[in-house]
Amino acid sequence: MNPFGSSITPEDIIDTLGFFDSWEERYKYIIDLGKELSGLDEASKTDDNIVRGCQSQVWLVCKREDGKLWFDADSDAFIVKGLLGVVLSAYNGKTAQEIIDFDIEAFFEELKLLKHLSPTRGNGLRAMVKRIVDFAQSE
Repeated sequence: MNPFGSSITPEDIIDTLGFFDSWEERYKYIIDLGKELSGLDEASKTDDNIVRGCQSQVWLVCKREDGKLWFDADSDAFIVKGLLGVVLSAYNGKTAQEIIDFDIEAFFEELKLLKHLSPTRGNGLRAMVKRIVDFAQSE
């Protein structure tokens, strides 16, 4: 499993992004976050696991363990892998209800993230979130 939600929390990401003066530095950090994703094996990169609505290819798998949901993901784009890390930091290791209750828009606002993404990347980010919330609602 990846470190998002356990050793890398939303608070960690907020704090770290606050250290950088420019968005270029913040983008580099987000890309580095993506390197923490172990990726998925080829057998997991199926149509069932693909996230629709993303400009890049994104795959997301969900595992349930002790009443909590754990997600692993992969993408063919470095920045998207980083954005996946940001999203997974908020949702990994949470119960379905905690996922449903989490105010992801407030989290993105605190990061000032959506202002600095292209509209297509922003839509893709919301598609990732919707897929995770859909998993939680199906519990």
